[in-house]
Amino acid sequence: MKSRIGLLVLTLTIASPFADAKKFPLTAAAVVPSAQGEVETGRDDNENTAVELKVEHLAQPENLTPPRTAYVVWFQERGGSNPTMQGQLRPDRKLKARFRTVTPMKNFDVIVTAESDANATSPGGTEVLRASIQP
Repeated sequence: MKSRIGLLVLTLTIASPFADAKKFPLTAAAVVPSAQGEVETGRDDNENTAVELKVEHLAQPENLTPPRTAYVVWFQERGGSNPTMQGQLRPDRKLKARFRTVTPMKNFDVIVTAESDANATSPGGTEVLRASIQP
């Protein structure tokens, strides 16, 4: 039984898009000075970029000055002018947050903003985190 579980874990690790992950640090803005985190990237079966943000010590958005309602994740392709919304980064009670997605982009910036509207169509709030992703 133990050998089957070990084989399953090994198979899942090898099959994971993050098995050969690259890590990029997230730079925190002054509005969230304690926040720290990283972005891990890998490749999925279709050669898209699998992305995982991991953040610690991220204040709840309603505790910012001024208060906000959500952290929104944006990707902006290098040389592109319009960031695209990817979803929300939601800190838990321990002020940790994770976000996963897949994108066809290879060379792009990850931007997290604190927004008053969780359904914003373009970044208009305060930038709180940023990372530059390179192949």
